[in-house]
Amino acid sequence: MAPNDRDAAEESLDHLRAEIDRIDRALVELLAERRRVVGRVAEHKRRQGLPVYHPAREEDLISRRRDQARAAGLDPDLVEDVFRRIVRASRVVQAKGFRAPGVRQGARVLVVGGRGAMGTRVVGWFSAAGYPTEVLERDEWARAAQKARGADLAVLAVPIRATAEVAARLAPHLPEGCVMCDLASLKVDPVRAMLEAHPGPVLGLHPMFGPTTQSLDKQVVVATPARFPERSEWVLEQLSAWGAVVVRSTPEEHDEIMGVVQALRHFATFVFGRFLSRAGVDLDRTLEVSSPIYRLELGMVGRLFAQDPELYADIMLATPERRRLLRRFLDEAADTARFLNEDGREELIREFRRVAEWFGPFGDQAIRESSYLIEKLVERF
Repeated sequence: MAPNDRDAAEESLDHLRAEIDRIDRALVELLAERRRVVGRVAEHKRRQGLPVYHPAREEDLISRRRDQARAAGLDPDLVEDVFRRIVRASRVVQAKGFRAPGVRQGARVLVVGGRGAMGTRVVGWFSAAGYPTEVLERDEWARAAQKARGADLAVLAVPIRATAEVAARLAPHLPEGCVMCDLASLKVDPVRAMLEAHPGPVLGLHPMFGPTTQSLDKQVVVATPARFPERSEWVLEQLSAWGAVVVRSTPEEHDEIMGVVQALRHFATFVFGRFLSRAGVDLDRTLEVSSPIYRLELGMVGRLFAQDPELYADIMLATPERRRLLRRFLDEAADTARFLNEDGREELIREFRRVAEWFGPFGDQAIRESSYLIEKLVERF
């Protein structure tokens, strides 16, 4: 290529890059404009008492953007990915708009264990929404009557094993109309203890997320209203207003399901991590040659062992029912060992197909969701 031709090509490339920069700046300005409108939507929803999260509206929006992408010759998956990120950011903005004022202005909140990991989050959410909020810690029981005076909601953000004792100790200081609720990952025993201790409204709550969660946007909270549910409805409305997805259950159903969702899942992860450590596996080397899905799975194992062992021991071993479930799991693992025999291959394949049939359509959903997570992990690392 002659020098003049190269100069012309470089000049053309510079021009094209300038065009891309102009478009990128315009995209940022459009996002800023969209955020301003979202703020007005949040104010409207707050006045009308509407929830932040509107699943049908969001899915309709995504579907229309996918159709628009196809018409424009763009990858609809790319456009969906972009807009889901934009929509989530919008929900976070709207949730912040709900924090002042709360859905029950002037209600007083007491958080027992409010300086703990989850308690700190609860205090922050209610305080930011304008609720007068008090914290009661284990070394402050001499001031319990003072701190509980006039409380409309008492949240027990304490370990599972301490819930019954704390409920009994706190209840005499609470107004009869105060809602007493806990955040434990078990519900039958804590709810029973609160009902025995407190004559007023009782509400079991189980946030299905950890204390590192900054926003309640689309986070699941299981609610088990136990006594005078109409008097605790405002608490659930407040959680919904912050963007949480409130799922109602009975304490019995909750504990049965959590045996699988939490105890069994954590125990299987614990066994895997324990095996890796006792086998002396070189984690760094495995990560160097790992597939994305191995890295994702190992990340969940490492996440478990980076947290409080007492908390997870309580979750896994909390009840006789859970311990029986975990023994059944180990029995199943022992039974599966027969597939390791020389003639076990065909039986393993048959069992694989049987389990795949049991999972049914969820298998396709699992492929889509896990593929999305894997792609995100690849982008990040």
